[in-house]
Amino acid sequence: MRHRAAGRRGWLAAPGRGGTVDITQLILDDHHEQRRLFAILEQIGRTDTGVLSAVWARLGSFLELHAAAEEAIFYPALLKVGLAAGRTAGVEGETLDAIRDHNDIRDSVEEVARHEPGSDGWFAAIAAANLANSDHMAEEEREGLTDFRRLAGLQERHDLAVAFTAFQARNFAGVPAVDKDPEAYIRQAEQQLRPAPGSLNIGSLKGQ
Repeated sequence: MRHRAAGRRGWLAAPGRGGTVDITQLILDDHHEQRRLFAILEQIGRTDTGVLSAVWARLGSFLELHAAAEEAIFYPALLKVGLAAGRTAGVEGETLDAIRDHNDIRDSVEEVARHEPGSDGWFAAIAAANLANSDHMAEEEREGLTDFRRLAGLQERHDLAVAFTAFQARNFAGVPAVDKDPEAYIRQAEQQLRPAPGSLNIGSLKGQ
């Protein structure tokens, strides 16, 4: 028997009866939580530095865990379905942009750590991190997530959602923040997808 879940999650199977989850929805849920935490920071008083620090510690760790989960699970899958559909240049470009954005977000998180919580510089760095993350989320929602829903079947999206959830659960305490070389990331992902010699093709990206 099915029941109507609350809000935007739509129809879900009753507990214990199977059903599906969708990685694109999980990513959107993470985006919603990130926006919520940034909004909360804007509403906490400057002198309440203990709360500001605690909320930012949670958010900063979450931003990196989300990026790492996308890099481990989602973007290799986007490249795979793009290659299969003859959309190589499109999905490579989206992936390049995403990895560059993740690096920018990591840099903005590091900048926050250089300032005292509650100071003008701290709030300015928080605003810069919010802007970098907001731009990334908006682009990802317009492009990568939309393309993936069009190119990948529901069963694949479900299997990836399970893997995405497992990655985040296993790394709940956080992951190291390490910048990625965007083109090297794509090369490695495509080598794993297409191991035959000469199969790598990112020539369309050289001018970007």
